[in-house]
Amino acid sequence: MHISWPPFADNAFGTASLSLGNCREHRLEPRLKAAAEAGYQWIDLFDECWAAYLEEHDLPGDQLWEATPEILQIARKLGDLVKSLGMHIACTQPLRNIEGIKDLAERRTTLNQVAKRFPFMRAFDTDLVFMCASIRTDNGVTSDLKTVARDLAELGDMAAAYAQADGGPMLRVGYEGLSWAVRNTWSASWEAVRFANRPNVGLIVDAFNILAVEFADPYNPAAHGRIYPTLEESLDVLTGSLASLASTVPGDRIFFFQCGDAELMNPSSFLPPTDPETPSLLPWSRSHRLYPLEESRGGYMPVELVAAAILATGYRGPISLEVFNTSLNIPGQSVPAEHATRGIEGLRKLLETATALSPFWNSQTEREQAITQVIRRLQPVMHRL
Repeated sequence: MHISWPPFADNAFGTASLSLGNCREHRLEPRLKAAAEAGYQWIDLFDECWAAYLEEHDLPGDQLWEATPEILQIARKLGDLVKSLGMHIACTQPLRNIEGIKDLAERRTTLNQVAKRFPFMRAFDTDLVFMCASIRTDNGVTSDLKTVARDLAELGDMAAAYAQADGGPMLRVGYEGLSWAVRNTWSASWEAVRFANRPNVGLIVDAFNILAVEFADPYNPAAHGRIYPTLEESLDVLTGSLASLASTVPGDRIFFFQCGDAELMNPSSFLPPTDPETPSLLPWSRSHRLYPLEESRGGYMPVELVAAAILATGYRGPISLEVFNTSLNIPGQSVPAEHATRGIEGLRKLLETATALSPFWNSQTEREQAITQVIRRLQPVMHRL
């Protein structure tokens, strides 16, 4: 599909519920109201937030997917609340460590745990559930492509069967590569989705997770890249990968696009975790993400390159925030509104910056022009290290 550039980008803006405040300090309803007032149209509902909302209604948060009449009633109440604010729930997430399980009984139990969400997706009035690529590396799992694709296909079939049985809209399963998972690149995730070959199984793209593998390294004194010594070389590698995404992934096979920046760390003081069970990127991801293009706060990721590549595929869905930061854990009634405002400003800046880039997937000349544009923006931040 040929997309003119710059595109007519009318993608709606969304945000993850946890990117408006931590659920331990901030009740969900005030966060949703802050999102609506800031202008968001979509809410990515995290499991932790749904569990906390149940507990606010004196129901067990550890039984969040048990389809009792009481719990489903609260799910419908939440869905109605979101719609009354002029928004919609885009999805529920996350599903973790689902695919590649060797033991047949464990595999069946795990897949059935996914299906337990289907009645709640109807109650929330959403059609999408997120599945993160597995981070398990023990002998009980395999990352074999055929096995992973088979599991994704079966989940798609289960979702389709549920939709056919209740007569509602098709339910969809999105697959996202985490930067610390076995399948940690967009291309590896897309390969599994493509081999699954189900119309209701698609790709979830997260800019942070792409960039944390293909551009940034918080423990590298140069900040960018894992091999190349210059920013130009790192951006050349990144734009090559993203040009392939723009050219090969159909926009309608991308089910959701999440974005976020990250803080430039000082590797002399920001050290890898000492626990070998903790992924090295996890502390950075969980505590130091930022809203897009927040250079004043140390943001240094070329998020606009990822956004441009996604838009070039013809993707017309939401552009949504997924940001985790210690600032979201601070108590106070002003926190949700402050973060909602920062986020919507970041999304607007991101869309403007991305659509102003040269279409780097078209030619080497335009690729070099786009790299120059990004370097011009990033150099002042890089010089602070």
